[in-house]
Amino acid sequence: MRPITAALIPLFLATALTATPVFAQETTQVNGTISISGIGEVTSAPDTAFVNSGVTSQGATAREALDANTKAMGELIETLKAAGIEARDIQTSGFSVNPNYVYSDARDANGYQLPPKITGYQVYNNVNVRVRELAKLGSVLDKAVTVGANTINGVSFSVADPSKLYDEARKVAFADAKAKAGLYAEVAGEELGSIRNISEVQGMGSPQPYMMKASADMASAGAVPIEGGELSYSINVQVTWDFAGK
Repeated sequence: MRPITAALIPLFLATALTATPVFAQETTQVNGTISISGIGEVTSAPDTAFVNSGVTSQGATAREALDANTKAMGELIETLKAAGIEARDIQTSGFSVNPNYVYSDARDANGYQLPPKITGYQVYNNVNVRVRELAKLGSVLDKAVTVGANTINGVSFSVADPSKLYDEARKVAFADAKAKAGLYAEVAGEELGSIRNISEVQGMGSPQPYMMKASADMASAGAVPIEGGELSYSINVQVTWDFAGK
């Protein structure tokens, strides 16, 4: 075997280095996320009421029914204004003129049922009324019926400006989400890091409107008793955190 000369040593070394792969190892830590929903709810007594009130009138002709309805509605609107309701808080929400039909079982010579006959006309006119002072609501309802409002379709309640209530609900909702996220992180052996995303959904629950029908007794019974109860305003917030890593 021939000896390796000094001149060939650098060549062997270069070949060996070229044939041996060299790997660069990079370590990247990817932290997880946690997404939790929180609920915040606050309650408040209402300060505003909405009433849908109307007049239904009958007449032998459409003109007769309309004239009677116009007179009664005029008196109703004037009464509402006299009770302290501003013009901007009275809005017409429905108006209709319809014939009244009578159906018969009688048949013609060919055996066909005779068409219904018009026996008169009905005119319906109603308004939405905003009552900003709840102390006046019972009296307003009583006066409306007294002057001819023979249909009150419902009463609903609200808070005129619920923005502060929603802000308070947001604080409660976020605190709820953070407390739950912190608990999960602790159990998982992690720590909450920075917030990645926040989204919310608003909600409001209120007492259901109740139906009222005018009657002769109501006209002399004095102010109608009213209970506003409480309204609830809620926020559902979804918050996503990064895990801080350790």
